[in-house]
Amino acid sequence: MILDRDLLDRLATTIDWNDWRWQMRNSIRSVEALQNYATLDDAEVAELETAGSRFRWSVTPYVLSLIDDTDPRCPIRRQHLPSGGELAPDFGSLDPLQEGTNSPTKSVVHVYEDRVAFKVVNVCPTYCRYCFREYFVKGSDTRSSQDSIREGLDYIASRPAIRDVLLTGGDPLMMSDERIDGILTELRAMPHVEIVRIGSRTPCTLPQRITDGLVAMLRKHQPLWLNTHFNHPDELTPEASRALNALADAGIPIGNQSVLLAGINDSIDVMKRLCEQLLRVRVRPYYVYQCQTLEGTAHLRVPIERGIEIMDGLRGNTTGFGIPTYVLDTPDGKVPLSASWFVRRDGDEVLVRTPRGRIWREHNPVGRPDPTTTT
Repeated sequence: MILDRDLLDRLATTIDWNDWRWQMRNSIRSVEALQNYATLDDAEVAELETAGSRFRWSVTPYVLSLIDDTDPRCPIRRQHLPSGGELAPDFGSLDPLQEGTNSPTKSVVHVYEDRVAFKVVNVCPTYCRYCFREYFVKGSDTRSSQDSIREGLDYIASRPAIRDVLLTGGDPLMMSDERIDGILTELRAMPHVEIVRIGSRTPCTLPQRITDGLVAMLRKHQPLWLNTHFNHPDELTPEASRALNALADAGIPIGNQSVLLAGINDSIDVMKRLCEQLLRVRVRPYYVYQCQTLEGTAHLRVPIERGIEIMDGLRGNTTGFGIPTYVLDTPDGKVPLSASWFVRRDGDEVLVRTPRGRIWREHNPVGRPDPTTTT
């Protein structure tokens, strides 16, 4: 694929480029549309058409402009454009987290007693090729119905144990400011809902969506948290940094949730650069997810042992609070994946492995002294 950089540069000079609605209207969703911006050989056309029929695809002009067409393994391209690897034999399923069994309503996933995921929309700026909610966003480009959202709000209101609500989808920021405001207002009126979080990849794939109006509206609904999704340092562009800083300036804490992906971020160097660059724009690296056993993603999955090695390689080599937790999501919740730093107990001492590979003995008697006893 050879991109027409001159055309993309001309598009980027227009005022429309910074309008998120223009980006969405001009998203590339077919081989024919892509050929307006790129020269494709016959093999690429066949690959896009065949793999693209398995799961729909869409990229904004902004994301397309980030693709390095001189690199066949470009990390941006591998995340967003269909590839032949999706057609390889695979043991994956269409709903690896079995969310259907944990969904009391169409829009609510209730795994943990005190928190729920509230799927308010099934549209995204781009469709990541490893999305575990492919089952939810796979259909036509229709948004979650008002009835489905109403049913979800009523469910949350009727469960006093729910203290934490995650707005997800799809991407919640694909809705209008007014509709988001309405949902947040209802949730804030529920006395038992203490925390509301928004899961959105728009700061990465559509940073133009983070407008002054959106930020001002979100600011009204504190405490509000936002989890975003960057997988590679090349995604932290000036536009993305501006969007993230605008959210942070509004007092909205931001966490990042990456997915460990083969050929994209499965090295200590790339993961370290990603985490450190996130910290520079006030984003806390929160989770690194093991890629789910979703049908068609075998070419993107990394052995868990390699993931543990990467996380192990960060420990002691970068800022401590910049090291995310490596987790495997399961139908029963998230399971941390890590090397064992605890070696064993030896009498009154505990042996641990340090980041430099040494064994450290920590004096730590099993029997605690009685604090009420005086000598």
